[in-house]
Amino acid sequence: MPENALSVPGTLNRPLELPCGAIIKNRFCKSAMSEALGTRDHAPTVMLTRLYGRWAKGGVGLCVTGNVMIDRKALGEPKNVVIEDERNLEQLSEWAKAGQENGTHLWPQLNHPGKQSPKTLSYEPVAPSAVGFQGPLGRFFNPPRALSEKEIEEIIGRFARSAGIVKKAGFTGVQIHGAHGYLVSQFLSPLHNRRSDKWGGSIENRMRFVREIYKAIRSEVGDHFPVGIKLNSADFMKGGFSVEESALVACALTEDGIDLIELSGGTYEKPAMTGKGGPGRKSEREAYFLEQAALVRDSVSIPIVITGGFRTGRGMARAVDEGLVDMVGLARPMAVDPDLPEKILSGNEYTSSVKPLSTGIRTIDRMALLEITWYEQQFGFLGNGKEPRPKQSVWLSFMKTLVENGTQVFRKRRA
Repeated sequence: MPENALSVPGTLNRPLELPCGAIIKNRFCKSAMSEALGTRDHAPTVMLTRLYGRWAKGGVGLCVTGNVMIDRKALGEPKNVVIEDERNLEQLSEWAKAGQENGTHLWPQLNHPGKQSPKTLSYEPVAPSAVGFQGPLGRFFNPPRALSEKEIEEIIGRFARSAGIVKKAGFTGVQIHGAHGYLVSQFLSPLHNRRSDKWGGSIENRMRFVREIYKAIRSEVGDHFPVGIKLNSADFMKGGFSVEESALVACALTEDGIDLIELSGGTYEKPAMTGKGGPGRKSEREAYFLEQAALVRDSVSIPIVITGGFRTGRGMARAVDEGLVDMVGLARPMAVDPDLPEKILSGNEYTSSVKPLSTGIRTIDRMALLEITWYEQQFGFLGNGKEPRPKQSVWLSFMKTLVENGTQVFRKRRA
């Protein structure tokens, strides 16, 4: 089809049926972003209810929440929501209901940080192997200890238990976070997983952890409840998790029965998911990981989402129309424009205002994790019933972060 004949609204408004039988109304997926809007004791808040209700009203087909932790002793950052029992079931149900307005699916993203838990939160984090965090942020993380086999089995059970509570609360699905250097990603990578037992070594052994998590969740929620995964297409580190291994994991999970694979890339030691240290955007294609994802895409028959780099309605529709993706994953663009899907589906030419953020001082940008804290402030506006502020000064954002959280915040952020 000639590009000028491409129907952007028609392409992106097509429903998508998942293997479990669930139907997502269109091809827009709001990808997970850490909101930092839980309480200090890790309960959901009315701000999360408002935030996800706002995204649902904006027309998105699928919303995936930010990190929901399965163990309050293993946190990625302060104010993570934790689901390990039913103590917050009422608040969870309110969140689930609000996020499903307008026919939107709402899936919590379940996660365990592994060694990516800051030293202010974890004196002794756990990991597949006792391999410390590398890179400029390494000093903010304590060295991890290797998990015992009994602890591995316990964590698998925690994922399943949390998924069961998610279903009981009324959410419409669940996503396993298997990317960006968190625990599942650590097990998959030979750089981080140096075990010699059945959980390490070959890719078949390294993927055992995520496959057992999926099977335990499926046993808990049944055959017709959507279960997806966020998976790295690669971690872009020498000797790390490769594109070929990603395809093998995707094939195995497809055989197991998973419903949706969202492909991203990188870790916080090599943050390709932010557009840095990875493939970047190609001039002829918008998304960061289309080239890496092609091998995965050709290896499986289930729906694929790619997140990272999409900025125009035409670029999104083109990727779906050409069969490169089944859904378009959107993170930062949805933070500053919650009505993005509705605008595109109304037939308007659309280009996101999102661009790289910088104070011009690299050290401040890195230490303040500006690309995280600036967007968290946008979530705060939406959670308080206000409109986002896409033109907010990065310096104003930096000062707000200092005033509200002090210098400790720079040692705790994670996304």
